[in-house]
Amino acid sequence: MRGHGAHGPAPGEHAALVDGVAVPRARVDALLTAVPARDRETRPEALARAERQRRRWATQVVVTDELARRSCEERGLAPPDEVSPSRVLAVAGTDVADLGSIVAAALAHSPAAHALLAELEREQEVPEESVRDYYDRNPDRFLTPEALRRGVDPFGGAAPEDFLPYERARDGITRELRRTAGRRAFFDWLDRARAGVEYAPGHEHPGDPSHPDHEHRH
Repeated sequence: MRGHGAHGPAPGEHAALVDGVAVPRARVDALLTAVPARDRETRPEALARAERQRRRWATQVVVTDELARRSCEERGLAPPDEVSPSRVLAVAGTDVADLGSIVAAALAHSPAAHALLAELEREQEVPEESVRDYYDRNPDRFLTPEALRRGVDPFGGAAPEDFLPYERARDGITRELRRTAGRRAFFDWLDRARAGVEYAPGHEHPGDPSHPDHEHRH
């Protein structure tokens, strides 16, 4: 375990405290520089509000990275390669939709978060009955290409040969269910891990109702 108890920045130079250890504000500033603003507000008050919220959003991404680094160490995972915040990994649009902007950005920014999610996915056990149940409840997902071309209705009038056999679909379903379970586990871990984080003024969660600009965002 690395020395989390080392001296941190002086008061006023941190964005948050994780177990009493400062997360430097400079890490948030670096991420803000790496991810340009998308807001197109021109009114000064609206632009100022957007920038305040962007800083709070970036703080959540950086804190998630810090928490993930610690969790990787506790689990004995190989330390992720250090990367500059300017090297933002690609995240698919579907991942953004599934995970929410903060978590998706954390996975793009943080090798540690990415490694932890992969480990959590590997840990998930998918019972055979769950795989079979998914196959039986979603026949529209397992039509053969020929059946799709013919416009076969999977819920009425389809013949057995119009569907991909269970044996051929099984591995793909298992991977999908494990991936979904891993993401749920990641969210559960993150909720627990950041419960004790203390944020400096101006770095609160974007959805924290204690500040006037709050908005619901994951």
